[in-house]
Amino acid sequence: MLPELPPLPALTRAEAELIDRYLEVVDLLGRVNPARPGDTYRSLRAAQALVGKAVALRDALTVMHRRGETELHAEILARALRVLDGERRTARVTLPPRTGR
Repeated sequence: MLPELPPLPALTRAEAELIDRYLEVVDLLGRVNPARPGDTYRSLRAAQALVGKAVALRDALTVMHRRGETELHAEILARALRVLDGERRTARVTLPPRTGR
């Protein structure tokens, strides 16, 4: 049985699109991260997909801007990211902790 997650905060359609596209980019960057174990083919495939996902992220932000959504409501968007496992997903983009020394 899956754990019960808190509900997503109320988002505009454009904000929801931004969050989804952002997390797709983050997931791909985590697979490309050279400080993480893996093979070059997996990283290559992620890097190739990153181009299209970055365009989709840009487009989501463009839609928001054109619709007059000129401010990112960071607290609300951060809550949505946390509900969608954003902390774990973004951690894969950073350097892993040092081992040894």
